[in-house]
Formats: sequence, C-alpha cells, structure tokens
Amino acid sequence: MDYSLGALKLLCIQLKRARKTPSQNAFTLGGILFQRAWLQGVLVSTPSSSDSGGGFLLDDGTDVIELILSGDFRSRNWETGMYVMVVGGFSVRTGEISAIKVHKMVDLSPFPNRESMWYLEVLEAFKLFYQHLFGE
Repeated sequence: MDYSLGALKLLCIQLKRARKTPSQNAFTLGGILFQRAWLQGVLVSTPSSSDSGGGFLLDDGTDVIELILSGDFRSRNWETGMYVMVVGGFSVRTGEISAIKVHKMVDLSPFPNRESMWYLEVLEAFKLFYQHLFGE
C-alpha cells in the first residue's frame, strides 16, 4: 500500500467508474491515482445478521460495498443499522461486489448529523480537488 496516495472521499457509486491501472496496484478515477477510499454509510449486513454467512455490507445511499475486516475490527461489536466511517484499500473483484479492506472504521451513530454532513464533504472535496480533472 502506497500511503503517499491519498484516500479519496467518495460515494460508492463513484467507485464504479474507477479503473485499475496496468502497472501499479492502484486505480484511477478521472485521472486521480488512488488505492484507498474513505466512505461513510449504514451497515446493512454483518456476519451475525446474515443467514448466508456473508460479510459486512455498507450502503451509503448510492450503492453497496463489501467491507473486509480483520483483527481488532472484526472482534468489535458491529451491528446492522450502525452509521460508520471506513477508510481502506479498494479492490474490484470480478463477478462480485467491490470491496474495501478496512484499516480504519469508526461508529458515527451517536452523531446523527454526520450522514447529512458527509454528502456535503464529498461534494466539497469533488469541487475543490477533483472536478477540474473530470472536465465538468
């Protein structure tokens, strides 16, 4: 993981436009090279809530992404319905839902305004840093 590449504040739907780079373990989105994404959303499935033995699924209102947790994060008490912030390595898996290998996850449920603020943060980041790269 190249930590000199920033974690982009994105919505799940934006990750669908990301393309794998041929020479690096990275992705591009509108000319921006990245490996990690910063997302917020509601846990709609956890291993304990899933009858099929599935994993953690995060829904940010635009799409769903799988969260791959390990170590300390997996042992915490994550519950369906929690509003969480996650940062981690992005990966596209052929024939499966895209995933984030989580290296930071925080329960933001006690802060009900965080969800509405998140959309504004993503919009602001897009306008300040990314929009000119998309030519929009």
